[in-house]
Amino acid sequence: MKRLLSLSLIVAFVGLVGGTFWFLWVKSQKKPVVFETEKAEIGDLVKKTVATGAIVPRQEVEIKPRVSGVLETIHVEPGDPIKQGDPIAKIQIIPSAQVLNRAESELRSKKLTLDNARRELDRAETSFAKGVLPQAELDKARTEHSLAQQADQLATSELQIVREGSTGGAKNSNVVVTSTVNGMVIDVPVKVGFSVIESNNFNPGTTIAVVADMNDMIFLGQVDESEVGKIKEGMTLKLKIGALEEPVEGKLEYIAPKGKEVEGAIQFEIRAAIVRKGDVFIRAGYSANADIVLDERKGALSIREALVQFDAGKPFVEVETATQSFDKRPVKLGLSDGIRVEVLEGVKADEKIKIPSNAGPGGNGGQQFRQAPPRARGGGGARSG
Repeated sequence: MKRLLSLSLIVAFVGLVGGTFWFLWVKSQKKPVVFETEKAEIGDLVKKTVATGAIVPRQEVEIKPRVSGVLETIHVEPGDPIKQGDPIAKIQIIPSAQVLNRAESELRSKKLTLDNARRELDRAETSFAKGVLPQAELDKARTEHSLAQQADQLATSELQIVREGSTGGAKNSNVVVTSTVNGMVIDVPVKVGFSVIESNNFNPGTTIAVVADMNDMIFLGQVDESEVGKIKEGMTLKLKIGALEEPVEGKLEYIAPKGKEVEGAIQFEIRAAIVRKGDVFIRAGYSANADIVLDERKGALSIREALVQFDAGKPFVEVETATQSFDKRPVKLGLSDGIRVEVLEGVKADEKIKIPSNAGPGGNGGQQFRQAPPRARGGGGARSG
């Protein structure tokens, strides 16, 4: 009985050791590697650069007052159409006590001079009528009286200017701020009761309103120095405005000859005229992105750039010739949009290409590339982002 028990324990121990070695051997065996593949596809490739910016009016005029004072009334609000000469606001003149006192004192002085000149003229005319005063003295008295009248009128006008801002009535008054251009009021940064400062050689003045021509809008944006050499005036831009569903076209009309440093990068300013579409109203200040097409291919055979490998600087791909059997094949590449690349030679449509281990996930990687329809290959309207 003891011998049978000992034999059983020995057999169990040997089986346990053998099973352990078998398990470790199985675990050490490498599983066969199964490579995923992608097909070369026919579609449209678009190489483009993106410029960020905003929609602004081509002409935007700030209306400034010609006198200082306090806003008494405002006749317009943002969105109102306006013509040149239309009133925008009225300013109440608040003269300083010193200037007002000087003007009033000057008027009193001129009136005294005028009264004295009138009395002298009356005496001269009486004496001339009696024949005791020559004609020359009478003419002299008349001249002095006329000069005194002119001085009195000037002093009166100056006092009126100090008090009211003008002597020509409401139409020609400096206290009435009028528009200098035709357009639309897009901003009124002041309110009734605000103190405003006149525009002069030492001060730009307070802006009463901003008037712009909303029928002539432009895209004003920035392009990186690495892309500015690839664009030229006259190119068509596709503007994507966040507030509008449909993109808007623009025509590039200006590229700055000098760049500016923006957040450590050199940016060049560009300007594009917007082509209006129907009755779509484009507001000033919209943020927008401009897609500038640098090059494109219609109906091009392409693959993901991640599928291309290099040997001594020469590109190649691995094409599946049988199940999990691949043939190394050199390729000639064309246009690239940064995600997909055109294949000119080396690969045919629908051939399966091995996905390298460092190529990332398969598929189109979230791009906007679409394969051309089977019946119209080469003519699809797809594009890449």
